[in-house]
Amino acid sequence: MGNIIQELESEFIKQDVPQFGPGDTVTVHVKVVEGERERLQAFEGVVIARRNRGINSSFTVRKVSYGEGVERVFPLHSPNVARIEVKRRGVVRRAKLYFLRELTGKAARIRERV
Repeated sequence: MGNIIQELESEFIKQDVPQFGPGDTVTVHVKVVEGERERLQAFEGVVIARRNRGINSSFTVRKVSYGEGVERVFPLHSPNVARIEVKRRGVVRRAKLYFLRELTGKAARIRERV
């Protein structure tokens, strides 16, 4: 039974997903449908969490917009996620960066991997 589910899921797993992890700044292009029109909306921020569960993998991106923190969870293999661009790589020592929620300004910066 498990093999059948894995075979079905493997058809829907995207192969063009770039390598990224917590601390990286990414731009996620999401398909947005408005009426019968479809457009791409970009959401740029820092990856604060990554959840690796095969077809159910997801990642959380956080940005500060007009002084307010905005977080969004994206399913990694969703057809609504058009593409993911890695803008910069970050140096972090944690898998989940939830502590960034309490930090503001310069304290919330992440060093760049050279």
